[in-house]
Amino acid sequence: MIIAAMNGVHDMGGMDGFGPVVPEQNEPVFHADWERRMYALLVVARRAAQANPDEFRHAIERIPPARYLASSYYERWLAAAETLLVEHGVVTREELLAKQNASIDPAWIANAVANRGLAPVKEKSGSKPPRARFSKGNRVRARNLNPVGHTRLPRYIRGKAGVIARDWGVFVFPDTNAHHAGTKPQHCYSVSFAAHELWGKSAKANSRDRVFIDLWEDYLDPIASTPKPRMKTRVPKRK
Repeated sequence: MIIAAMNGVHDMGGMDGFGPVVPEQNEPVFHADWERRMYALLVVARRAAQANPDEFRHAIERIPPARYLASSYYERWLAAAETLLVEHGVVTREELLAKQNASIDPAWIANAVANRGLAPVKEKSGSKPPRARFSKGNRVRARNLNPVGHTRLPRYIRGKAGVIARDWGVFVFPDTNAHHAGTKPQHCYSVSFAAHELWGKSAKANSRDRVFIDLWEDYLDPIASTPKPRMKTRVPKRK
């Protein structure tokens, strides 16, 4: 059985070879009427499937690589919506195929790979909000994880050191929430990474450029601060 891992083609952060990002002047919100309809249809589809935002993101991650790269932004939304509707029993794959244009490859319709994530966690009802493990200015390292299933931990920052810039508060944990394995609420932080830490020699060591990434507590390990050397106390000699 094929299992979908996070280390797929959709995790494009830090990758090159896709050409420059060219901003579109006076870019419209939607480039075609069908994109406007797709935006509305996804709201209805997610409600019908009772799918949360993290589950929707994971459905996009499970689009086969060739189709993912060949699809536009809202085409990926369409593929994810089809997958969620079929997986939750709202419609069948056969019903979707009956409505499709004959020019579309049937293998692309709601045919995602198997869905698996973290083991379920025990929910704590009525408990107090979790205390923050880190505070502003703490040095941390993004954990070097290669999880099966959904995660919001980008591949290009794993193992890299950064500094806590801000505590955004408590949010549900995407890695479990995407698989209905519990919300596991915890603090989410804005973490600042130096350019040379992420890009190595291709970035100037003295560059002031920094990348700020929102990371949940389970993605981070503390970096122990180096203790300052003790000053030697000079004892005056007796005469």
